[in-house]
Amino acid sequence: MIVSISGPKSRAWVEVDLAAVVDNARTVARRAGTRLLPMVKANGYGVGAAAVCKALEAVDPWGYGVATVDEGADLRAAGITRPVVVFMPIGPALFEEFERFRLTPVLGDAGAIAGWTAREGGARPFHLEIDTGMGRSGVRWDEIACVRDALDTPAFEGCYTQFHSADRDDGSIDVQTERFRQAVAQLKRRPALLHVANSAGALRDRRYAFDLVRPGVFLYGGSPGAGLPEPRPVVSVRARVVSVRHVRAGESVSYGALWTAPRQTTVATLGIGYADGLRRSLGLSGRGAVLLRGRRCPIIGAVTMDLCMVEVEELRVQVGDVATLIGAAEGGERGEGGGGAITLEEFAGWAGELQRAVLTSLGPRLPRIYD
Repeated sequence: MIVSISGPKSRAWVEVDLAAVVDNARTVARRAGTRLLPMVKANGYGVGAAAVCKALEAVDPWGYGVATVDEGADLRAAGITRPVVVFMPIGPALFEEFERFRLTPVLGDAGAIAGWTAREGGARPFHLEIDTGMGRSGVRWDEIACVRDALDTPAFEGCYTQFHSADRDDGSIDVQTERFRQAVAQLKRRPALLHVANSAGALRDRRYAFDLVRPGVFLYGGSPGAGLPEPRPVVSVRARVVSVRHVRAGESVSYGALWTAPRQTTVATLGIGYADGLRRSLGLSGRGAVLLRGRRCPIIGAVTMDLCMVEVEELRVQVGDVATLIGAAEGGERGEGGGGAITLEEFAGWAGELQRAVLTSLGPRLPRIYD
């Protein structure tokens, strides 16, 4: 890729390796032994839903999962024709929009099911959400009898549950799976599609695969949990140095004067801030860093809306240099004390966030550059 100081790489940007997304999807498919229902909600976890879906066509997924009608409509506008399931409780007010964009709803009560299937001309397929312990939405596994009659319809295509702790080897995934099986066994008909596994569940054991699996964060380079396969990195976040200045011992940097130079040093300012998704406290924990000219340089002071500062000491840095916040150092330079890369998991730990929260927080003014 060409590096320039104009256009999308003038300030800060996100590089996305779509080949890595596809490889990660293939890893999940091999481990699970069944078809994929990739989760592309929140604009593909911040990566870009349309681009991700087009790349994932190579693995022949059953369909795609989103969280809102608008997200589904955007996929249709991008030319995606596979089934799109909207994983959000809905009511009759949205039924027309689901029909308009050929979206599949998830329903969790008899009233919603009856309303959907009673629509003139018949109804499109729907999926039933069974709550096996998440405590968020859907019909409880032990109250399935209240919807059993309403589910006796050809439109009942699938049912699913959501694991709350699949990334932990604490036995809860087996408890929830058994509850799900018990609930399905009470139905008058088994739907064509049963799906329960997120990334961690799909990678943990084929017992959780059923007919589809719903990988999410693993596709985008997020670690699924201890003892499970690691994904290929997908996202690199980079920012240019926009200012270099000398700071004397005792002088402060950024709002609140929360960081004070312990000695005379050099500070580089990067063109990225909390409006782009960085946590304001990232430079106050004493752990956050960036890769710059092959070295890990600590982030210092409070991150501001548009800028953040790093201490480079004697390193010869100049305006226009590129710093890496997540990913391997640009050009493959090997960083000191970090193997030339800052992983998504490491960065999320500095920020005190989930990896998926870091990805979805990357702001829209950061151009996505696909490779």
